[in-house]
Amino acid sequence: MNVKHPRPRILLASALAALLLSSTACSSKAGGDSKSDGADGVKSGPGVTDKTVRLGALTDLTGPYATLGKSLVQAQQMWADETNAAGGICGRKVEIVVEDHGYDVQKAVTAYADISPDVVALPQVVGSPVVAALLDDIERDQVLTFPQAWAASLLGKQSVQVLGTTYDLDMIAAVDFLTRTKGLKKGDKIGHVYFEGDYGNNALEGSTWAAERAGMKIVGQKIKATDTDLSAQVSALRAAGVKAVLISAGPAQTASLAGVAASRGLLVPVVSNAPGFAPQLMKTPAAKALVAMLSVVSSAPAVGSEIPGVQKMVAAYQKKYPGSPVDSGVLSGYNAAQLIGADLKKACEAGSLAREDVIKAHRAQRAADTGLGSPQDFSDVNRPASVKTYVLKPDAKAVGGLVGVEEAHSAPGVEEYLKSRKS
Repeated sequence: MNVKHPRPRILLASALAALLLSSTACSSKAGGDSKSDGADGVKSGPGVTDKTVRLGALTDLTGPYATLGKSLVQAQQMWADETNAAGGICGRKVEIVVEDHGYDVQKAVTAYADISPDVVALPQVVGSPVVAALLDDIERDQVLTFPQAWAASLLGKQSVQVLGTTYDLDMIAAVDFLTRTKGLKKGDKIGHVYFEGDYGNNALEGSTWAAERAGMKIVGQKIKATDTDLSAQVSALRAAGVKAVLISAGPAQTASLAGVAASRGLLVPVVSNAPGFAPQLMKTPAAKALVAMLSVVSSAPAVGSEIPGVQKMVAAYQKKYPGSPVDSGVLSGYNAAQLIGADLKKACEAGSLAREDVIKAHRAQRAADTGLGSPQDFSDVNRPASVKTYVLKPDAKAVGGLVGVEEAHSAPGVEEYLKSRKS
């Protein structure tokens, strides 16, 4: 893999050894449209030679999601090492080039320009703002891309695949969970603390729709990613008389919300989108409040799940990276890498590893199943790959800090909601 901080490019071998590449290496390559047949007769293109298949990752190793970025990078490198040990893909060794953008959109744009001529696909791009800024370029270049972002605004692109559910569907599931298990009813108010931008806005769309459908009202509190003290928001929600709180933000905001709410007597259920939790929170002063109040809705199961595929992956990761936390990023990164691998193998079987043919192979998959969660349908670019969500809860003793509460299921109203978005 290739890690950028933010300019040098480094190619990681299976042991993550670094090899510096010159910044002019990519500019000297042939243009992205060039294609030729390999020695084995397989059509190729950017990122593919007779000996290698090169993938790219635009991640955050030095910014607010650095812990997640490290987990994603290591999990995908583990997959690459396993794949290469088994003969590679299409007889070629897999290499992953990693660029660190530090969650800076401009750095990400530069990093994309740096690596895009050299890769066939991107199994990892961290951040909704980053993906949004790159959408036109990704579509133009026909680079199959798996964002580590789940905004519905990323749907509708042939080259971009949101894995699992979108933020709005998760919040519909959250409202359903509150009404079924926490006693919320018609006429109640639900607070929703959310980041400004695609993430929070999309989550708010789902919660507002679900609340109106159930005869309840959302009391919104918009925050910035730099807001880490939610005392003012808790005070406002308490004054509004909310019976529960949804949060679509980061781990620091979730911890602040739960801790402040508990200290001020707002002892109500809290439900978070998956990006709002990290296992490190279980070692903070907010841990007790999180255990008492928090649930998490996610399209992926808990890392500590008893699903055989998940257990096998976790055991392999712990052996390869002893001491590294096993969080949702590990599961998400490994799952994305496996799906990219399946697409590449399918494209190879059809005789072409050209970018457009990798996308074609991807869109032909209607029940992609890595054994790490719910099967996914990639055939409709305008629809989430899955509509099923898990409900999880914090547990300090569990691997990844979460355990399952409810298995994957489609919340009532999801199909109605999806139809309403099309109209």
